[in-house]
Amino acid sequence: MSFRNIMQAVALATFLGAPLTASAQKVKAPAGGKKISKELIGIFFEDISYSADGGLYAELIENGSFEYNPNERDGWGPGTSWKTARPGHSLGMLQVRMDNPINANNPTYMRLHTERVKEYYDYAGWKGFGLENDGFDGISVKAGAKYDFSVFFRNIGEAKQVRVVLAAPGGWGQNPKVLAETTLNVNGQAWKKYEATLTASENCTNGILQILVLNQGDLDIDMVSLMPQDTYKGHGLRQDLAEALAGLEPKFMRFPGGCVVHGGGDGFWDTYRWKTTIGPKEQRRGLKNTWGYHQSMGLGYYEYFQFCEDLGMEPLPILPCGVNCQGTNGGWSMRTQAQDFVPMSEMDEWVDEALDLIEWANGDPATSKWAKMRADAGHPKPFNLKYLGLGNEEKITKEFEERFKYIYERVRAKYPNIVIVGTAGPGSHKGNPDFENGWRIADETGVDILDEHYYEPRNYFLDNQANYDNYPRDRKTKVYLGEYAAKDKKLADALYEGLYLLGVEKNGDVVSMTSYAPLFCKKNHESWNPDLIYFDNEKVILTCSYYVQQMFGTTAGDYYYGDVAKFQGGDKYQGTSAVLNTEKGELYIKLINAAGEAKNATIDLSKFKGFPSVAPMTTISNASIDAENNFDAQPVAPVTKDVKISKKMTLSVAPYSANVIRLKVK
Repeated sequence: MSFRNIMQAVALATFLGAPLTASAQKVKAPAGGKKISKELIGIFFEDISYSADGGLYAELIENGSFEYNPNERDGWGPGTSWKTARPGHSLGMLQVRMDNPINANNPTYMRLHTERVKEYYDYAGWKGFGLENDGFDGISVKAGAKYDFSVFFRNIGEAKQVRVVLAAPGGWGQNPKVLAETTLNVNGQAWKKYEATLTASENCTNGILQILVLNQGDLDIDMVSLMPQDTYKGHGLRQDLAEALAGLEPKFMRFPGGCVVHGGGDGFWDTYRWKTTIGPKEQRRGLKNTWGYHQSMGLGYYEYFQFCEDLGMEPLPILPCGVNCQGTNGGWSMRTQAQDFVPMSEMDEWVDEALDLIEWANGDPATSKWAKMRADAGHPKPFNLKYLGLGNEEKITKEFEERFKYIYERVRAKYPNIVIVGTAGPGSHKGNPDFENGWRIADETGVDILDEHYYEPRNYFLDNQANYDNYPRDRKTKVYLGEYAAKDKKLADALYEGLYLLGVEKNGDVVSMTSYAPLFCKKNHESWNPDLIYFDNEKVILTCSYYVQQMFGTTAGDYYYGDVAKFQGGDKYQGTSAVLNTEKGELYIKLINAAGEAKNATIDLSKFKGFPSVAPMTTISNASIDAENNFDAQPVAPVTKDVKISKKMTLSVAPYSANVIRLKVK
């Protein structure tokens, strides 16, 4: 295990505290509790701020398929992130080609024409001419670590030797320093995949990969990849980022967006379609990203489902319903303009998108072509898809309503057990026309869950802790708070979000799911602020809000008790909850004090039996409510200590703190 992975494990262990010694034992909930959702805390993954390529997806080569183009970003093209390995010397040329590609979904490749190579060896002492890639802000490699290199070559003419070099850049007038290398023998006139393993000789934070041809002639190149062998459970995801998500103990994951669901916003031709994100990676179709860059789809639906399985999360895929997001065509400033939508005569294609996804995830490979694709990819057992989202944050127009109902009715008819999640549109607050129409449609259709979104200043969360108190208890449709965050990343924002989540727990019979958004942001690639987790190629920054989310995610339960804990003389800056997990036989008492002075809280455990005399209490706090974790400093982290426990007790709760006591009960 690498040092950074060890530190992630230590952070999680610190938060959870010492393990409760008794083994998990199911208990009966005492009277006075309210049955609540066990899936309140999940995660929402969207490829924003380089969350996927260059982030969670562990691929180290940028634009390895040469599919970048000016439609995605001005100045981009197939050669973006690439350069000739020996610039300034007439050793050959590069040519962008699209004739006879590996696959129509991946049409662009590079032809490398090499000449005068032998003469140049004697002069420069560096063998070969070719391409060089420095990855996403440099290639980070570790001494002794193994990296799997792969590439598709199509040779033209005589067989060739190709030198593959992982190197540290050389200084002015110096050749790069070799960290690992291998030589491939390339022959044949058809596309063929070549693979090798490179072992780095030393650490390097700004490495480069070179592909150098040692013979004259032409060679076609595509799908260049360099993947660390040390990925999360061997499934191609970056270890430390995946472990940070595992540390939240999320109960579900919503993906692939967000606005990403609607593609790059140039029309329905570039809508995100899950079917082009599965299968061999050389056959997947890259896509313009809503946030202004390219998605390779190396992290596709198969990987999303596999990651959900690895973390024990329920997958919640979101599909478009034939209506474009009003914020994509020309940017969010055009959100008041008319939506694009497909004719009703073409809606069966979008219905099939949903029905085929369910079959791909849950079907029998012996009888279903879609399920066979899943099995052929390496997962013969079903993924047991339970949830399906239809639509994301679209303006609730009559066109949306007609198309949503069309898909919803057909999915419900064929798969009545699938839990369908609808949308309440952008700005999900009472009085907003989209919100009101979204709930009207939910009441008319009986959709299982409705997805609400809102990003607000921190005081909104402080002042609206009772937001869900008056939601109807007899309504069939539950709430999914799918995107929310206070608009900064200081401790104050995290504490106010925590107070709001206490209100969500209290109303866990109405609210079934929540997920903070956005999830990830790579340094120097920020599309949105704030985010839950920041990172670069070497480091992961867990924000104050991350630790509050972790506090709630690791203490999920199925019964809520409102009379176990309360502050003496408290106001809106204090909040409590007590949640029982009957499967584990554990009681979690949360105490948040966002005031600047200590406050006393009383705890009454008379309902419960068998609790210990000492229990771990984890605290997230800092002397400054404006403290924040960033790349320069991380002043906020959870600390666990033991506290004495009695049936009726008073506890002094520190200022600017979120706390949880974990008790084993019988």
